[in-house]
Amino acid sequence: QVQLVESGGGLVQAGGSLRLSCAASGRTIYSMGWFRQAPGKEREFAAAISEIGASTLYSDSVKGRFTIRRDNAENTLYLQMNSLKPEDTAVYYCAARSLPTATSNEYEYDYWGQGTQVTVSS
Repeated sequence: QVQLVESGGGLVQAGGSLRLSCAASGRTIYSMGWFRQAPGKEREFAAAISEIGASTLYSDSVKGRFTIRRDNAENTLYLQMNSLKPEDTAVYYCAARSLPTATSNEYEYDYWGQGTQVTVSS
């Protein structure tokens, strides 16, 4: 079993920054990703990273503003979010799977965290 615990969410003004963290424990996991779900909307892909961090994927809506990285020695995934917009307001979820390649498909992830709320005020 894998446990994923997100932290770092909060309230920030538009144009500000936040860094989300996801601490992983349990069995070995490989690729990881961040997804988000805004009120009344379906969960959507934000960013993903491969096993050793050599490959990353971003949605068009966050590309150029968000950066995903991982520290395998600390079993921690990060999402640096800059130039935040009100439309970035959502619950952000960390996800992991036992395959090495990054993917934007949420159905290919096996493990999920409980989520952390990010609210961007205008």
